[in-house]
Amino acid sequence: MAAVKRLNGVDAMMLYSETPEIHMHTLKIGVLDVSGIGGYDFEFFRRAALPRLHALAPLRYQLVDIPWKLHHPMWIQNAEIDVDYHLRRATVAAPGGRRELDQLIGEIAGTPLDRTRPLWEMYIADGLADNKIAVIHKVHHVLADGVASANQLAMAIQPREPAVGGQLEAVPADSMGRANLLAGAGRDHWRQVRRLPKLVGETASGVSRVRRKARERGANPDLAKNFAPPPTFFNHVVTPGRRFATAPLSLADVKETARHLGVTLNDIVLATAAGALRQLQLTYDGHANSPLIAGVPVSFNSSPDRLMGNEFTYMTPSLPVHIEDPLERVKLTATATAIAKENHNLLGPTLLPSWLTYLPPGTTPQVFRSQARRVESAMVMNLTISNVPGPRERGCMEGAVIDEIYSVGPIVAGSGMNITVWSYVDQLSISVLTDDRTLKDPHEATDALLASFVEIRRAAGLPEELTPVEKAMPPAPAL
Repeated sequence: MAAVKRLNGVDAMMLYSETPEIHMHTLKIGVLDVSGIGGYDFEFFRRAALPRLHALAPLRYQLVDIPWKLHHPMWIQNAEIDVDYHLRRATVAAPGGRRELDQLIGEIAGTPLDRTRPLWEMYIADGLADNKIAVIHKVHHVLADGVASANQLAMAIQPREPAVGGQLEAVPADSMGRANLLAGAGRDHWRQVRRLPKLVGETASGVSRVRRKARERGANPDLAKNFAPPPTFFNHVVTPGRRFATAPLSLADVKETARHLGVTLNDIVLATAAGALRQLQLTYDGHANSPLIAGVPVSFNSSPDRLMGNEFTYMTPSLPVHIEDPLERVKLTATATAIAKENHNLLGPTLLPSWLTYLPPGTTPQVFRSQARRVESAMVMNLTISNVPGPRERGCMEGAVIDEIYSVGPIVAGSGMNITVWSYVDQLSISVLTDDRTLKDPHEATDALLASFVEIRRAAGLPEELTPVEKAMPPAPAL
């Protein structure tokens, strides 16, 4: 792996959009059963974790700014991990259940990462009931998107200690000097200028294809209009505090529901979210009259070997929260998702990321900072909903079995909620991140998601009683 690497456009946006209110890190949480190894010892786990962390080369990178902000920053190797800084102890409050763990995770999510260090922290939390501990990995989105994070996680939790991979090349002594940084920035800008006419042409062609297809489809009044997300209780100026909630679903139940209704698993996830958001809107807004817009990240590089970087763009399907009938919601969600996928492919999956390369480093962070403090509602989408396939095999660290895995991305300006779903072995792990003004209790959202899924199954003629997720902690209903 190269020792020096410039941020691409999507990486840069993840960095520039961070403000005191908008923290752009992601969280990966593993719940481990330590009963088989005689209990928990922090020093033992610290020794066990260190070689696994060293095997993940991206965790040894840190940012270097370009003089006068003439280009996006670069990654440079930091070959040693300061284990005393990055690996931290934490304790879950008594009685050590899901609610208490989620509260701790929300507190960890509410503080930014130090940009003078490699952009991650890992917490090992004791205090959980039933001989369990939690490993909470906090990593900046600039370092890895959902696919890269899943690959990192799969590598870290394999039963055998991974070999130190991704060896970092030596950095020439003068390569990070001001003159070389500026010269490299100049060469890269020249390549961008040469690329611009072709990109303009590709953009015009893509937009033309999307418009032509839209005319062929005709109007659909039950779908949201692009770039016009309606106001909701969770679209507001986001506060710095964070709250977090989790809930597991049986993956078999979700797959069965998708097969029975002839839709995809992702359609079921989005339709479930639409039903939950409808319920929450009725509670908090008093109505759910207009379809919402979801921002759904879509990777254009799903290589299992990719461990860093952001290579994704967004689809923006309509969420039919205004439809009362759950089966009609599923049908409309499938239609909206199919249209969003088609538009995504017609426009070109890499078009938006290519334009993001041209973000001006000197002014973009100030624009995002101003926007975060003024945007009363979302401008493109109401919220982010991610669905990422996680590890298929149960992980193990030094004999401690990983029972559950959860993941969540950041909330963005104007949107106080993020819903992230990860699959892990036999479970679909639901995570909800909000700021501290959106809901009275973040578990209202996970309760609503579970209730929405049951509603779909009931309407489809499937058993309402959900299959228990055997190794998961007991649920934490809203207070």
